[in-house]
Amino acid sequence: MGKLTALKIRSLIAPGRYSDGDGLFLEINGKGAASWVLRIQNKGKRQDIGLGSLKAVSLKDAREAAFLTRQKIAQGIDPVAERKQERQVIPTFRKAAEMVHEEHQKAWKNGKHQDQWISTLKTYAFPKMGDRLVSEIEGPLIRDVLAPIWLTKPETARRVRQRIGTVLDWSYARGFRATEAPMRSLSKGLPRQPKKESHFAALPYASVPNFLEKLGERESVGRVALEALILTAARSGEIRGATWSELDLEAALWTIPAERMKMGRVHVVPLAPEAVAVFERAKAFKVGASELVFPGQNVTKPLSDMTLLKILRDMDLAVTVHGFRSAFRDWVAEQTDYSGEIAEAALAHTVTNKVEAAYRRTDFLDKRRLLMREWAVFCKKTPPASDENRDDESNA
Repeated sequence: MGKLTALKIRSLIAPGRYSDGDGLFLEINGKGAASWVLRIQNKGKRQDIGLGSLKAVSLKDAREAAFLTRQKIAQGIDPVAERKQERQVIPTFRKAAEMVHEEHQKAWKNGKHQDQWISTLKTYAFPKMGDRLVSEIEGPLIRDVLAPIWLTKPETARRVRQRIGTVLDWSYARGFRATEAPMRSLSKGLPRQPKKESHFAALPYASVPNFLEKLGERESVGRVALEALILTAARSGEIRGATWSELDLEAALWTIPAERMKMGRVHVVPLAPEAVAVFERAKAFKVGASELVFPGQNVTKPLSDMTLLKILRDMDLAVTVHGFRSAFRDWVAEQTDYSGEIAEAALAHTVTNKVEAAYRRTDFLDKRRLLMREWAVFCKKTPPASDENRDDESNA
């Protein structure tokens, strides 16, 4: 039995705290208003929890609420946090995604990326989970969203997974969920995706401009070669073996002969003005005894691949030289509307579909010229070409 009774409570007038026992108090303030307070020890800390006003909560109800609260604490449940969550209106995944998009898009300078971020969720996630509360979304539902595209559209599926995780982590931070996104267990419920070039450790494409800025703080044949590699999206062997006879800087073209290409086909690389400028700088390393654009210590032999890798290691980057091609490919997919065919042509990849390969009669040179110009503008943070210049380039 508690110390307080209904009769005694009616006689209480003076401000103060009146104990009923087991940490339950009736608190009367200077204005005569009375409310119930439960004092408990939670994880070694004293905590006062309000249980409501005397007008709304009777002595019997206050004792029951105090008992239930102590029971929750014994079970490891934080009643204050639980109450805060109950007071919030839990949004649906669709609403939470729109709120995340609204908050984050201010930091995205590229409008296309802003649109793509939410459009992938609208296409692949909203149909199955858009109307579900974020507090109800668990691993099996996310798996059901990803499974249909996990193998057929692996790159898109990974982006959808990442964006779902962002929405759920944001919901957790806002108190709408009890846990962060359950993403780690998803790999157990989905098949292994086919291997692709992205297994090369790559610098995120968003970090490439700052990397180039830092790279340009010093000038060496290796650093100029690495800059040329990034701006042309070329393979290491292609850039290191480049010769002056392959370059037509006036026409802004680099023609790599079939014998130097991985796929055994001639590859023509359109050079953006920024790339032409890099090859112009390479003339400072030109020696009469060699045709190589980037000669090694033995000027008759190409620069070593380890020279390029050492530059990255000296800059404390655990990425590979080849990874810059992956960064370029991700940038095309995330930040532009160019088709995958054009991106693959820029990377000199072969067409895997034999029927399509048999009928293709173009290498998309004009479109690749525009693509490489946009890549260079992004990488070097240069102002985009005017409409007049862009028209000139498209007619080149």
